[in-house]
Amino acid sequence: MKQQTPSLDQWLREAKQEPTAPLCGMYLAHNGTVRQTARAKVRQGAEDTAPVTGMYFDYDPQKLEAAVAAARALPGIYHVRVWLNRGELSLGDDIMLVLIGGDIRPRVIDALQSLVGTIKNECVVERERNAP
Repeated sequence: MKQQTPSLDQWLREAKQEPTAPLCGMYLAHNGTVRQTARAKVRQGAEDTAPVTGMYFDYDPQKLEAAVAAARALPGIYHVRVWLNRGELSLGDDIMLVLIGGDIRPRVIDALQSLVGTIKNECVVERERNAP
């Protein structure tokens, strides 16, 4: 069942109240959404792929927990928060939110890219629905 998306503004307010906040020089967020352009078209250049009308999305909680723990263990990373949606999603629906806080920009950018990549490649099941 599709979940209610949390507030990134609230997440940031909460992150800045944590004991590790003084160690963070940057917070970076990712908000993945259901897009109309099919993955095959974007990633493999399959121009004849029909537009996406929605998707089914789910995840493995244990794999997600391991991915978050690995991100938290990265040098200079002091805050990691992740929310994933579930169920039948429509165009524009939020798929995931990820917030990373750390000491310097390169570490935060690398941690976000690594964590989102791990989530997408190892933790989730997503099936696009294409227009007929």
